[in-house]
Amino acid sequence: MALLAVSGLSKSFAARTLFENVSFEIAPGDKVGLVGVNGCGKTTLLRILTQQEAPDGGTIYKSRDARLGFLQQNVEGGGQSLYQYTLEAFAPLLAAEAEFAGITARLEAAPPEEVPLLIRRQGALQERLSREEALTMRSRTRSTLLGLGFSEGELEQPLSTLSGGQRNKAQLARLLLSDANLLLLDEPTNHLDMESTQYLEDFLRGYGGAFMVISHDRYFLDRVTSRTFELKHGTLRQSNGNYSRHMELNADRNEILRRHYEAQKREIRRLEGVIEQQRRWNQARNYVTIASKQKQIDRLKAALTPPEADTASIRFHFTAQEPGGNDVLICEGLSKSYGHPLFQDLSLLIRRGERVFLLGPNGCGKTTLLRLITGRERPDAGAVRHGARVKTAYYEQIMDTMPPERTVMEEIQEAYPRMDGTAVRSALAAFLFTGDDVFKQIGTLSGGEKARVQLLKLMLSEANLLLLDEPTNHLDIDSRDALEKALEGYAGTLLIVTRDRYLVNRLADRILYLSPQGLQEYIGGYDDYLAAREAEKEEAARSLPQAEAPRKQNAYRAQKERQSAINRARGEVRRLEEKIAQAEAALAELQEAMASPEVAADYVRAGELAAQGEALQQNLDGLYAAWEEAQEALDSLEGEGRA
Repeated sequence: MALLAVSGLSKSFAARTLFENVSFEIAPGDKVGLVGVNGCGKTTLLRILTQQEAPDGGTIYKSRDARLGFLQQNVEGGGQSLYQYTLEAFAPLLAAEAEFAGITARLEAAPPEEVPLLIRRQGALQERLSREEALTMRSRTRSTLLGLGFSEGELEQPLSTLSGGQRNKAQLARLLLSDANLLLLDEPTNHLDMESTQYLEDFLRGYGGAFMVISHDRYFLDRVTSRTFELKHGTLRQSNGNYSRHMELNADRNEILRRHYEAQKREIRRLEGVIEQQRRWNQARNYVTIASKQKQIDRLKAALTPPEADTASIRFHFTAQEPGGNDVLICEGLSKSYGHPLFQDLSLLIRRGERVFLLGPNGCGKTTLLRLITGRERPDAGAVRHGARVKTAYYEQIMDTMPPERTVMEEIQEAYPRMDGTAVRSALAAFLFTGDDVFKQIGTLSGGEKARVQLLKLMLSEANLLLLDEPTNHLDIDSRDALEKALEGYAGTLLIVTRDRYLVNRLADRILYLSPQGLQEYIGGYDDYLAAREAEKEEAARSLPQAEAPRKQNAYRAQKERQSAINRARGEVRRLEEKIAQAEAALAELQEAMASPEVAADYVRAGELAAQGEALQQNLDGLYAAWEEAQEALDSLEGEGRA
């Protein structure tokens, strides 16, 4: 039975129809990717499914068993700490826990006639807390936040002090911990670095529920989805398979449609030729044939279905004005700190024609390195040198350098004053700014529109060294594909910072991974990089230089001692959990006895059992406290092991 079923859904804004007659079902366990160009209505569809917006028409059926969880693109900050905000994923259990504690406190002073009722309620709460794994909700919250890239120190920071990206990650953590069995995720990989995205992928691949995810990250979609929905030209097309399979099926469908369309047109031309010939013969019987053939033509024209038109996308190519020298970029001994060191003694060499990608965790200094290369910032130590005849153009991730009051056309004319108005309009049209769009103010543009303005300025520069900082952010899949094709045909040199693994796989000659230990070099694309990292781990585990043997032995001994301590801590946690289970069973048995009519009628017996129940509860509370201490000790030991 479907968790969610949609039939004939439609939505319009003013004179623009986003989509109409949209129908689909999501069954338990479905893993659906929702794709389409920016502005086609993907987010609106999710908001309709969560009843945040109303459709113009159609129906939505939600199963009684469906528990929806919705990840929006933005979440406001608050006074709670990051940990407290995320722990609220377990709000019903927290409320049950608070009620349990309140009943325990009330039992001490409760009148005898209320004691049996309180104990029964306490037992029911205890059973629920045990059944729904309340004992592990705090450790699960902590481990999820750490898995998404938060540090221990950030867990107690107020949510309001975190960046927008960090707040979105907190919202994601809260959603992943909820009991929802149908997740609706709107761009969940935004603001995640590659390691956190990998964590999310692993979670979704093992997730037992269903989800629908909006994403422009093709690598991510290919790894986590098994069905694909595409909103295009106001309709919804569905395919079984991930994004790449969907595109293959689309291409096959379009080719079949094209061939059928051409065959229909050929048949129409043939019939028109027959009619022309019959007219030349000009006999009565010929006009009977003409009428018959004309009816055939009319039927064919009525059924004539042209192939689906492509969605409008940007069209451009990059041109390098002149090749420049062989050594394009040399960095020697670069160091940079902002209160704490980002990197020290960093050196690199990029040669003409190379396509180099700079990867690394958030905050490691990738953007800072590009700004040092462009001269926008100065290093604390070291030097940057550009090769002979090197002309650099820089695409900034933060697009707030363009004056918000300036129009799109004025922005291009300011950057390239030698271009006349006709040339500027023609260039803007290739980037989907047509008609009055060219007079839009920069401050009113969406992220995707600002990105297109930046890319146009980059294209017109004719630079032979492009420095790109997250160039696919804000771009839909069609625009990303157009950018990749343009970069593939570019004859100059590329240094690109990105989290777009599909882009890395498609273009990279070489990957530089930036970490506090410096730069590590890997040859090839992202999959090659992953294979090399895995091989490094295996090699490190298999053998070390002889000189490091004593240190290895000490490290091994320390690891063994730590693992032994972890095993002891796990044993203590299990032992306490067994005792808790026994105590809970004894308390439940006592409560069952107290609920019997015989005891209820015997005031003395009820009092004795109530006293025993209080003693059992005190023992249980002590076991809970001991379990929490043991679990915290285990978490600490496991955290040291991960570090």
